[in-house]
Amino acid sequence: MSRSEHGAVPAAPAPEGAGRASGPGRLLIAVYGVFALAATARAAFQIATKFDQAPLAYLLSAFAAVVYVVATVSLARPGARAYRVSVVAVTTELVGVIAVGLLSVLDAQAFPSETVWSAFGRGYGFVPLLLPVLGLLWLRRNRPARA
Repeated sequence: MSRSEHGAVPAAPAPEGAGRASGPGRLLIAVYGVFALAATARAAFQIATKFDQAPLAYLLSAFAAVVYVVATVSLARPGARAYRVSVVAVTTELVGVIAVGLLSVLDAQAFPSETVWSAFGRGYGFVPLLLPVLGLLWLRRNRPARA
């Protein structure tokens, strides 16, 4: 292994097919799976029963559900393409939770009903804010090797 000018050994990319779905990655995927299921069920119920009360909030819940499903599946799959999809999904999640979190705090009337990302995920113990940070750190640590 080569050392940088500061003497540190740079982190090596994970070999193809290894890493993301092993060790702590399994827990990360499981948490994403739980959020995918919960957000999908919540959004489906909200849209089916009370869409007219808060359409923006319920559509955002549905969008969050799609993001969680895509993140779960792509994190569990090996390969460079799945890795790139994971990065996009988890980054979208982080941007979404920050944007919706800020909007819901600054203009609470715009969100008469909470979404998974409202108030930075306060209703879910702030896990929606922490999860994409952990996800991006995990992805950075387990990026696939270049061919």
